[in-house]
Amino acid sequence: MTTHRLHGLATALLLVVPLLFGCAESQSSDTADAPNPLLQPSRFRETAPDAFRVRLTTTRGEIVVEVTRAWAPRGVDRFYNLVKAGFYDGVPFHRVMQGQWAQFGINPDPYVNVAWRERFIADDEAAGISNTRGRVVFANAGRDTRTVQVFINLGDNPGLDDDFFPFGEVTQGMDVADALFSGYGDGPPRGEGVYQAMAEVKGDEYFAEFPELDRIIEAHIEAS
Repeated sequence: MTTHRLHGLATALLLVVPLLFGCAESQSSDTADAPNPLLQPSRFRETAPDAFRVRLTTTRGEIVVEVTRAWAPRGVDRFYNLVKAGFYDGVPFHRVMQGQWAQFGINPDPYVNVAWRERFIADDEAAGISNTRGRVVFANAGRDTRTVQVFINLGDNPGLDDDFFPFGEVTQGMDVADALFSGYGDGPPRGEGVYQAMAEVKGDEYFAEFPELDRIIEAHIEAS
């Protein structure tokens, strides 16, 4: 686990996007009047409540996450704003490894991915919350690189505790999380599943090559 990052190949996007998606940056930065507010990440800076629930309605069923801001305040604020803005609606579970984790957070709209790809948040201070089964965590590609990708621990992963700090816990629907489609396996170079850099660049055009992926139909906030 010492060299493994769940965000993995997303770091390659910083090199791939300028080559494959050259005009995206200018288009996303010229969208002050765009109908999609997700193209303007600076708008989403609300402070989250101390505790709340997020209900993920997925293609497999319902997953409810209890979020605790004291565990990881910066991460919780980012997650709260993304859910409230509808960022995760329609997002696939693109990296599901049985007994390990179920990862999501690549938007179907590639322009949205471009807008958020460098919107890093600083790491939270470790609160002593371990990556046990059911805990929900931001993925990262190293120190202070969290953006939008999240994973659910499908098993106990204490080896992640030094670098990945949970901000919530599944309280309903772990059977649903366990059942998420995992048949494509890991992405390159470890497997032949979703290549995250390409998925961020092409969005749903690329996800069409993986039709069995489960998705979040809607994510919404419920009072705790």
